[in-house]
Amino acid sequence: MSQLSVQHLLGIKHLKKADIDLIFKTTDHFKEVINRPIKKVPSLRDITIANLFFENSTRTKLSFELAEKRLSADIINFSASQSSVKKGETLIDTANNILSMKVDIIVMRHPNVGACDFLSKHVNAKIVNAGDGTHEHPTQALLDSYSIREKLGNVEGKKVVIVGDILHSRVALSNIYALKLQGAEVKVCGPKTLIPKYIETLGVGIEYDIKKALNWCDVANVLRVQNERMEINYFPSTREYSQLFGIHKKLLNSLDKKIVIMHPGPINRGVEISSDVADSNQSIILNQVENGVAIRMAVIYLLAQQIKQ
Repeated sequence: MSQLSVQHLLGIKHLKKADIDLIFKTTDHFKEVINRPIKKVPSLRDITIANLFFENSTRTKLSFELAEKRLSADIINFSASQSSVKKGETLIDTANNILSMKVDIIVMRHPNVGACDFLSKHVNAKIVNAGDGTHEHPTQALLDSYSIREKLGNVEGKKVVIVGDILHSRVALSNIYALKLQGAEVKVCGPKTLIPKYIETLGVGIEYDIKKALNWCDVANVLRVQNERMEINYFPSTREYSQLFGIHKKLLNSLDKKIVIMHPGPINRGVEISSDVADSNQSIILNQVENGVAIRMAVIYLLAQQIKQ
């Protein structure tokens, strides 16, 4: 049985190409499982998983929960807004209290960068990063790459443009690492103020003209503007952002070829992407959500395999 080279899934940065291949191979199997009439497998019957969400989440939280239930794991859900964190409890105390209840795997989303790395050094459990601040969101990047592979055959040699708020996006960073590792070409596109200063050191190109960027690419991964992480105004108005960087049907139809449209969600319809594009046959947004469950099943299953030995 092949194994992951890492003990935790903290970020794509720590993975090798072989790890991604193994996760995808396992995902292929679980994708077949979740499309059966009986969608449950008894693989993790004696494993307990804690979902620690210190930040709001819809898709990721539901997706992880569903993945864990499909694998027959026992799960406990923790939401910071209803917990003793509000009373001043530290992250390590929270985690250790949960571990005292004999938990094997912790899935955590946290507003602070590096929270998952920190936790992995201090507690004796497998950690899966479900997004730490503006740093990484590894399972999202894996499901994005898996969706590209499913739609276009493979990721290697494909041209992918990531459009929007790159500066605050953990999805962008994880995607850049994952796509580069698999041999794709990557460009970012967005307002100058939302493109990080040293982004080119990651081996990506920058394009400020949305039409040029879309004509160049095979796949456009469109990100939302993360207003909740902005302390200053990075662009004059939502309307202006939409006019310069929003993707609408007329723009897509004016391109030289048909491209694939992706979005990690939540979508701000009418801002970064119009409804007619999000719901069109070029969009694989709902495939991404379906693949998310299978990817997370694969990641949790592979980490749990290391516990049992």
